[in-house]
Amino acid sequence: MEWKNTDSGAMKVRVYPSAIAAGQAAAEDAAAALRKLAEERKTIGVIFATGSSQFETLRALTSIPDLPWEKVLGFHMDEYIGIGGNHPASFRRYLRERLTSHVSMAEFREMDGSAKDLEKVRREYIEALSAAEPQMCLLGIGENGHLAFNDPHEADFEDPEPMKIVTLDRACREQQLAEGWFSSFDQVPSQALTLTIPTLLKVPKLIASVPGKRKAAIVRRALHEPISAHCPATVLRTHPDVTLYLDQESASALDCAG
Repeated sequence: MEWKNTDSGAMKVRVYPSAIAAGQAAAEDAAAALRKLAEERKTIGVIFATGSSQFETLRALTSIPDLPWEKVLGFHMDEYIGIGGNHPASFRRYLRERLTSHVSMAEFREMDGSAKDLEKVRREYIEALSAAEPQMCLLGIGENGHLAFNDPHEADFEDPEPMKIVTLDRACREQQLAEGWFSSFDQVPSQALTLTIPTLLKVPKLIASVPGKRKAAIVRRALHEPISAHCPATVLRTHPDVTLYLDQESASALDCAG
């Protein structure tokens, strides 16, 4: 099912019966891109998102046989500050469990938010990411419209920094609690490292998985509101190659057409 909206720019929006089906479709899109890129490039830079929105996409992607993982230079887009890499909510741990333990990449670069010298982490991550020239990014959209951890009060469409330290807003932290990553609101870190919006928009192909009823309102905002940092995800409509994968629940606030 495809939802058509004349105000969505170049964005392609696909709606599927379930989160599993949407994740499978997103994974097949990513797999096709990886195969094509492998014919053209010696290495393939890929940025991966985390969170519950990526469960089915990563499960499906890591199950597709014969993908050129040996060429993939992997990165993630954000990480909490102040929690170790083995913490249940750590994005490093998430990606080890759901991605790198299932496939053999050329390299995966972890973002260490627990390091003492965060400026060094930021500088070295930027250098590695720039050298990899990412060609694809798997991402989600937060309930407050954030991309990576660029919440509305931190989002800057002209950000001069490729990666920065941000303070998370209450809505973002409440989402992390509601998804079960922490047992209390006070345990949710207040700061994080994140790739900035210009860094994400430089990537030629964006695949956004956004399933679930909790995302219905923000999906509608992202596709209908004027493009602004009040809803950072609206900027996706300016990208030349972005596909939004929804399930029936996350598309429930939209008018869908077969």
